Amino acid sequence: MCRSIKTLRPPAMPEEATDDDIRAAALQYVRKVSGFRAPAEHNREVFERAVDEVAEATRALLDGLEVRGAAARKPA
Repeated sequence: MCRSIKTLRPPAMPEEATDDDIRAAALQYVRKVSGFRAPAEHNREVFERAVDEVAEATRALLDGLEVRGAAARKPA
């Protein structure tokens, strides 16, 4: 879909995704879905709200995922 969005969970990303990583992915998603790189002033509020909501959903997803074997890969 959007090649700019990278996988944010281990093992693709060895460390925990930062808020900046999550927001960047959310922004790319909203840009792709809306078709706007930057919204017009009259769409800015709904655009930014969508980015916030997608970022929140992404954080919840990442926090809830259980990656099999991830504990075995973590250094002691």
